[in-house]
Amino acid sequence: MAKKIDPCTLVLFGASGNLSRIKLMPGLFRLDAAGRLPEHMVILSVGRGEVTREAWQADVKGMLDAKFKNGYDQKVFERFIARNHYHSNPPTDPDAFKKLQAKLSNESVFPQNLAYFLSVRPTDFAPIVAQLAEVGLVDESNYWRRVLIEKPFGTDLPSAQALQAELTKYLKESQIYRIDHYLGKSALQNVMLTRFANAMFEPLWNNEHIDHVQITNNETLGVGDRTTFYDATGALRDMVQSHLLQTLALVAMEKPQDLSPESIRAEKIKLLESIRPIPVSDLNKHAFRAQYKAGRVEAGDGHGENVTGYLEELARDGVTESVTETYAALKLFIDNPRWKGVPFYVRTAKRMHEGNTAISIRFKKAPMQLVEGQHQNWLTLNIQPRECIKMEIESKIPGLDIATRTLSIDGPQRQQGDETIDSYESLMLNLMEGDPSLYLHISEVEAQWRLVDPVVKAWMSDKSPVHQYPAGSRDPQESSVIFESEDQFWRYSIELGGDKH
Repeated sequence: MAKKIDPCTLVLFGASGNLSRIKLMPGLFRLDAAGRLPEHMVILSVGRGEVTREAWQADVKGMLDAKFKNGYDQKVFERFIARNHYHSNPPTDPDAFKKLQAKLSNESVFPQNLAYFLSVRPTDFAPIVAQLAEVGLVDESNYWRRVLIEKPFGTDLPSAQALQAELTKYLKESQIYRIDHYLGKSALQNVMLTRFANAMFEPLWNNEHIDHVQITNNETLGVGDRTTFYDATGALRDMVQSHLLQTLALVAMEKPQDLSPESIRAEKIKLLESIRPIPVSDLNKHAFRAQYKAGRVEAGDGHGENVTGYLEELARDGVTESVTETYAALKLFIDNPRWKGVPFYVRTAKRMHEGNTAISIRFKKAPMQLVEGQHQNWLTLNIQPRECIKMEIESKIPGLDIATRTLSIDGPQRQQGDETIDSYESLMLNLMEGDPSLYLHISEVEAQWRLVDPVVKAWMSDKSPVHQYPAGSRDPQESSVIFESEDQFWRYSIELGGDKH
């Protein structure tokens, strides 16, 4: 059910950047086309250069033309383009934010409820908030004021806490919206509803019935031209600390009291704070890292590409050695009654044989074992590229003999005629609605950094050569060192037979 949105002004910092051009502006247009933007809603794009409003509107039209190749509704376009304004905010101008305040004070043009989207460098988050505060633009005496902070929120626990300390000089926690765009994905939001809206799942969602859980994000892509950023970050901080631990929280949390943002957040925080610290003294049994080397990546259309390895890509930029991981896998345990003893395996990798984001749950052995090594039931919640729910069950083979085979029950989440909503569209709408349930509370951010920081530190200090896996291959066999039992293995695919090595 659509929530009422107050008249507001969305102020986009970093308006000329790729995120704004590729995601934000087309996303806002789609929200307008869907009738989800309030009549009195204005978009003020803030950039460094001087641009007239007319030139900016022409630029916005170019963004929409590039995104919507098959055209778009002209009536919606006229309404949308009229919402768009531009403000030049050069970093060399000491009065830039006073000028911004003067512009926004024109109440006949700009509704005074203000939502700021900071699509800027992380080093600019705190200075921009401080400068907005100096000119009274985050004061909530008469209107609401919200600030969306892009990922990453810090690079470790101390830096996240330092950023929080800077922001809370001027903002209340309720004003800060820390984005994790994964949480805007419809299939991920469906995890919670799959659990709690189906009587057949929740009774089995515990250590009595579940053998283990795998949360996977694999890509066929390499690091591309992000070598400098990636080598300073690595797979653990880039994907596990944020996206995958948030996914784990949705999979494992207790049922919230209701679907209010406060109730959902409270359960996620409780869950994240219940994850057992990874024992650094026994790290090799709980964490595995690797780097891709040269190999061949097959495309979906049957064509392949020979690609260079990670260290070779770094060498082109003058970096001669690196222990940064492009493959990271962790074994985690949750210290609460529901999940006692159940391992959660979280893994992410680049240059794998397939790109997929999925939650795979393997159930314990069935009460009746007809043959040795009988297939165990799996439930897979696939996030991307295909949104679906799959169950694998045993069924009798028709005939005179008693024998079973595995059937795959496939429930596509997306059906013909369904809305196609990008995660940023969902999250921008939530920002304007004042719904923070899909944004991160500082307690979640701290719990996530607290968990991964010791592993990052241990890996960075260990300069021995990192295991290499060929680009386009499956998980390194050596990664099985983190499994709790010998019959556990990586689930490779959502297709039947995806459990075969």
